[in-house]
Amino acid sequence: MKSASTAMAGHIAGETTTLATCWKVSRRDGVVLGFTDHDQDITFSGQLYQASTGYTRSAIHTISDLSVDNLDIESALNSDTLAADDLRAGLWDGSEIEIFFVNWQDLTQGQIILKRGTIGHVELRDTVFKAELRGMTQALQQQIVELFTPDCRADLGDARCKVDLTALTVTGTVTAATNRYGFTDSARTEIADYWDGGLVTWTGGANVGRKIEVGTFTGGAFTLYLPVPGIIAVGDTYSLQPGCDKSFATCKNRYANGDNFRGEPYIPGTNIVYNYPDSK
Repeated sequence: MKSASTAMAGHIAGETTTLATCWKVSRRDGVVLGFTDHDQDITFSGQLYQASTGYTRSAIHTISDLSVDNLDIESALNSDTLAADDLRAGLWDGSEIEIFFVNWQDLTQGQIILKRGTIGHVELRDTVFKAELRGMTQALQQQIVELFTPDCRADLGDARCKVDLTALTVTGTVTAATNRYGFTDSARTEIADYWDGGLVTWTGGANVGRKIEVGTFTGGAFTLYLPVPGIIAVGDTYSLQPGCDKSFATCKNRYANGDNFRGEPYIPGTNIVYNYPDSK
């Protein structure tokens, strides 16, 4: 049941309507953006909803059995508001979305909320992006408590891990660039796999401020877990923290931090459930 003001309900009941759909994006970094499928910009409740980019959406439907109801939104990329680099960098991941109707001829009639949710999977295609809007029941599908696991549930250097990363962090400069996935720093002479799972924070170049995990490291060459949004170039600078595979052996032997291990390395696996007595 959608709520509407008396004036809005009367407008909808009329023979013709002047409705426009707006969608409001509240990113996790505090940036709030608005878009509309109307042919002119709309300012509603102090927020500008831009018509310049335009957007289309799949049909909105709501399911009563608490299963997740999703829809897709497509819009053109725009350098001022919908920048491809921001999407690749994950700035839109987890953003809160609100879609609603307004009467563009009389905005005082208020709004009719159509859907609320968060942005899930984002797909870039040429000059268009497509985003999955996950309904609010998506949160009910997420794990909210800790489970027994053989691997550590803490992150290296956090309050539970307690490893001091200050002395373990290094800085460097790119001496050769492969693509947005990889680069080389000839000054890094550590053994192969030493920086696997580490965290690169770019301090100079097109990706300054971005953070990305290292996939593999060997012979001074880094392959990143995901591509960075900007082009990596010779001379770009970075800082680098080591990684952890969250195993008890690494925690104990590499970081001498076994007392703070947040896992159960000796817990029986699921195969124990299928064991049965054997007369032999």
